[in-house]
Parts: sequence; C-alpha cells; structure tokens
Amino acid sequence: MSQGRALITGVTGQDGSYLAELLLEKGYEVHGMVRRSSTENFERIAHLKGRIALHQADLLDSSSLVNLVKEVRPAELYNLAAQSFVPTSWVQPGLTGEFTALGVTRMLEAMKLVDPEIRFYQASSSEMYGKVQETPQKETTPFYPRSPYAVSKVYGHWITVNYRESFGLFAVSGILFNHESPRRGREFVTRKISEAVARIKLGHDDHLGLGNLDAKRDWGYAKEYVDAMWRMLQADEPEDFVVGTGEQHSVQEFVDLAFAHVDLDPKDFVRIDPAFVRPAEVDTLLADPRKAREKLGWETKTSFAELVAIMVESDLEAQERLYGRRRGDEGTR
Repeated sequence: MSQGRALITGVTGQDGSYLAELLLEKGYEVHGMVRRSSTENFERIAHLKGRIALHQADLLDSSSLVNLVKEVRPAELYNLAAQSFVPTSWVQPGLTGEFTALGVTRMLEAMKLVDPEIRFYQASSSEMYGKVQETPQKETTPFYPRSPYAVSKVYGHWITVNYRESFGLFAVSGILFNHESPRRGREFVTRKISEAVARIKLGHDDHLGLGNLDAKRDWGYAKEYVDAMWRMLQADEPEDFVVGTGEQHSVQEFVDLAFAHVDLDPKDFVRIDPAFVRPAEVDTLLADPRKAREKLGWETKTSFAELVAIMVESDLEAQERLYGRRRGDEGTR
C-alpha cells in the first residue's frame, strides 16, 4: 500500500471524473479501473489524460480485480462502478445484480486478500430507501428498495458493513442522494431536461417527453459530493454517512427552472410519456445530512436553482459548439 495513491472504479463516470480531479488537486497518484469494451467513452476524463493511470479490469471477473489491486497497491479504493440507471435495471435485473451487488463482494475480497489495510469506499444510494419509512432519511432509516438497482445497492451496502464488522476492514458506504452536474449521463432525468431545453432553445428539438413530474428528490452538485467521499476515508473510524442537501424539489420544479433560464414556457414543450413511468415509483427522497455536517464538516454549497442553471448553461454551450445558434437568436438568452 502506498500513501497518497488511490484507485477509482467507475473513473469514467460523473462521480469518478470529479473524484479524480479532487484527488489530483490533493497531490494523490490516481489510478482508474476501466472495462474493456468495443466503444470506450473517456469523454469525462479526456482533460486528465497523462495525469491518471488507467487499468483494465472488470467487476464480473474476480481474478482481474485481485491482479489490479496487486498492481496498484492503493491506500484508498473508491468503488463507484455499477450498472446505475434504474430503468435499465428492470430490463437487465440479473446483470445489474452481478455488477452492482456481487461486484462489491468481489472487490472487497480482492482488497482483503491483497492488502486489508486499504481504506474502502462503497457508493451506496438513496434509492435504497425507496418506499420511504420515515422522512427525512438518515443513516438508521430502514431500507425499502423499489427496483432491481436499489435492491442491488442494498446488498452492496450491507456486504460492506459485513466485511467491516467481520474482518476489521476500514470499509465505509456513502449513501448519496441525487447528485447532478453537466457530466451526468444523458439518460438521467436532470440531464435529459437540461439538454432538451438547450436543444429546444436553439431550434433543434420541439418537445421533451417525461414521466412522473411529481416525484421529489434531494438534488445536489456532484462536484461537491466527491469531497464527502474523500472525507469519509480520512476519518479516524469507519462509519457510513448520508450525503445530501436536506432540501427536496420535484421534477416539475427542475423543468420550470430549466425552461425559465432560457425564457421559455414548459407548457409549450413538455409531453407526458407513460413509457418513462417506473413500474414501482419512488415518490419522495429527502436526506438528513446532519451526521456528515457534524462529523465530517461537509455541507453543500450550490443551491438547487444554481445547479439547474449550471447544467442548462453547459448544455447550451455544448449544443452551440455542435450546431451553432438558431438563426436570429444571437444574444437573446
């Protein structure tokens, strides 16, 4: 194990890219795990080329994980890789379980076999609360998962607790509530909204199809949430933490703010599509982040309205780079 050396699974994702940036700023040697695929997507970490080392391994293959940990010998291991899109988990429930549940076990086993002194972070999710048993949700709130993805995350969470308590590992879970950014995948509702608003504003689309506009979430800025992950692994004792803003807003509110940012009325463009409604809906999620604030000194800084503006502006700039402004619209937004 080398102090100041970190290994991130899921490094090409939203959280992985922001975490890699944060660790580099703190002077870490950063290594990332990537899966071999015919279509590799390094868009989020392209600006870090030459500053982080990438290694091929797979959460489905135990031997590749053991070899990876042996090669890197990190002081800190952040397990962010998963099949993380809820609708896909209904289409591919078995594969979601292999990655998002059993993949955690394989990674913990690799760490335990190679070097049990490594500090381990598991990316848990507020989706585990599902059909919420109390509001707001804190570390002791019972889980009631409502999708194969959420069930898999519950497994990953509890197997991390089990390895911590059974083998004395420094293994923790961060129960992160919804965290968004311009790097969010286009399939997620917030990015779907921000990109559609940009395309509609620039004349490249004429409508936006959505599902349940009444669903409420605790939305924060992903760039800030990776700092909470790092803080968890710097603590004296391994503990699990809820990470969120303590505020909730509906999908409708996100839509209203996004369209207002470009001076458009969502009623003219938003269409409800039953295809986007979940088989089992999670109606409301709201974090109680007091423990993270009191023990880690972490709290969010970016407001909901600021987050929406950041995302819409980023997608406007991206669409303008691709297609240019709508004719006659220069300087009107």
